[in-house]
Amino acid sequence: MTSTIDRPTEAPSGSGVKKTRRQNAEKGFVAPKRLGAHLQLVLVDLIELHLQGKQAHWNVVGKNFRDLHLQLDEIIDFAREASDDIAERLRALHAVPDGRSDVVAATTTLPEFPHGEIDTAETVDLVVQRLEATVGTMREVHDDVDEDDPTSADILHGIIERLEQFAWMVGAENRTVSR
Repeated sequence: MTSTIDRPTEAPSGSGVKKTRRQNAEKGFVAPKRLGAHLQLVLVDLIELHLQGKQAHWNVVGKNFRDLHLQLDEIIDFAREASDDIAERLRALHAVPDGRSDVVAATTTLPEFPHGEIDTAETVDLVVQRLEATVGTMREVHDDVDEDDPTSADILHGIIERLEQFAWMVGAENRTVSR
C-alpha cells in the first residue's frame, strides 16, 4: 500500500516545483511563550559562560596553569555546544533564540568577569561561581520547562549534570582535606 503523505503534487502557481504533503510538517508542538522565555534565559547564560571562560582561559596565570588552561577549554567547548543545543531546541519549538552580544550582556545572570591577568586559585573560584550561576538559572526555570515540555527539560538535565561535574572538578583545585 502506498502512502499518500509522500506523494508529490504540483506546486501552486505552475512553478513546476513538486511539493509533498509533508512540507511544513514541523508545525507540531509550538513553545508556549513561557517556555521560550525560560530557554532564552538559559541560552544567554551559556553564551556568557562560554565568553567568560575564554576570558579566563586567555588570562589565567600561576600554579597549575596548564591544567586549568586545558580544563577551561573543555568547559568552553561544552558551554558553546550546549548553547547551540538550546538555540536549536528553541528553533525546533518555533521560538527565536537571541544570542546577540547586547542581549547577552543585558540579560545574563552571570557577574562580570574581571579584566587582566588572574591567578589560578582566584580563577578557579571565579569559574566555579559562574558554573554554579549558570546551573542556578537552569534549576530556577526547570520545573516550568518540565511542565511545558519534558523533552526540553531532558536537555537541561544533561547540561546541568555536566556543568555540576565541571564545578566539582575545577573547585577541587582549591579545596583542602576536611577531617
